[in-house]
Amino acid sequence: MEKFDYQSLFAKVKEASTGIGLLSEEKRNNVILRLADILEENISYLLEANEKDLQKMNRQDPRYDRLQLTESRIHAIASDLRKVAALPSPIGEEIERRTLDNGILLRKVRVPFGVVGVIYEARPNVTFDVFSLCIKSGNACILKGGGDAYESNCAGLTLIYRALEEEGVDKDVVALLPAEHEAAGQLLNAVGYVDVCIPRGGRKLIDFVRDTARVPVIETGAGVVHLYFGAEGDVEIGKRTIHNSKTRRVSVCNALDTLLVDRSRLDDLPALIERLAGEGVEIYGDADVLKTLRGEYPDELLNDSDSTTWDKEWMDYKMGIRVVDGIDSAMEHIARHGSGHSESIITDNAADAQKFQQGVDAACVYWNLPTSFTDGGQFGLGAEIGISTQKLGPRGPMGLKEMTTYRYLLSGEGQIRE
Repeated sequence: MEKFDYQSLFAKVKEASTGIGLLSEEKRNNVILRLADILEENISYLLEANEKDLQKMNRQDPRYDRLQLTESRIHAIASDLRKVAALPSPIGEEIERRTLDNGILLRKVRVPFGVVGVIYEARPNVTFDVFSLCIKSGNACILKGGGDAYESNCAGLTLIYRALEEEGVDKDVVALLPAEHEAAGQLLNAVGYVDVCIPRGGRKLIDFVRDTARVPVIETGAGVVHLYFGAEGDVEIGKRTIHNSKTRRVSVCNALDTLLVDRSRLDDLPALIERLAGEGVEIYGDADVLKTLRGEYPDELLNDSDSTTWDKEWMDYKMGIRVVDGIDSAMEHIARHGSGHSESIITDNAADAQKFQQGVDAACVYWNLPTSFTDGGQFGLGAEIGISTQKLGPRGPMGLKEMTTYRYLLSGEGQIRE
């Protein structure tokens, strides 16, 4: 079997990247809009490819939902593409402008990264999200999708190539790597070709990327998410936010993993989670939680928590519940077990909400809202390339502006430095 030529592919994408930022905004938009139309014209083609992937995965696997494409989901992807096309381009946006004492005009403007590598798991929609955000922001992209979604990703790339060719744009601005594990290592070590790599997936993937990469990395994805129901929380708001945070889509990174309940409100716990029983959500609770829920929640769904419970990103119909003694105890738990993704407090006490939002170290901190809102589309970004959980560089949902760096442009009239 002939060995895949990674270096040649990387070189082609790098060369193609130099021309994307020079394309007119209209041309870049036309590619995205044409792709949206092509998707909706080829729904059956995508679904057939996706079905090949689905047949290889256990339907009970939490990743099955993320992998599955449906007609409505494809229409939603096309809608997101059109939203991205409608957004203003960040390229050339002036961040700062000032005249120095010596008369030199200094401007700080947004420019593309160049080549963006993205490693992601079994989520074929990410192929289109990444491509649209990259071409709109003037970047080329190299994609390494999960092997579980390889047929879906290949079909998606075929449609992307069609849109590029119809609009007369070099198709080397995007590439899909082989499914094998070696491809991820090659991408993470593509020094001189890849300007930044963004992993989008669970903790295992994030750790692998951090330990392996020689190119710059922006960490995204892994989320151990908490919701704290405070001493002055509204039960009706709590019911809605807990249910939506946990069950809207259990396999996504903004789904609720641990519910923290103020000890003074422990008697309200059965009412707060009663809707979860109908969804079959298993509870892993401490002694006080289990004592409160016996006879109020299906016994077969109740389990003892252990030392691993509070650090789990469940991505399943499972959730930890722990009793805490006040807001400080809740914040201490989050500081110890959180991943910096999304956290929420349910309370009618504005001072407690302010303390929580200022003191909890996460990219997105909510008050009386579900964590399910952590999403680029919900933030008005059109789409997202991931949710950054780091502090250096982009943080939270990464949209168009987060896909750029900046450059200083200086203009003068022959001034020299003394």
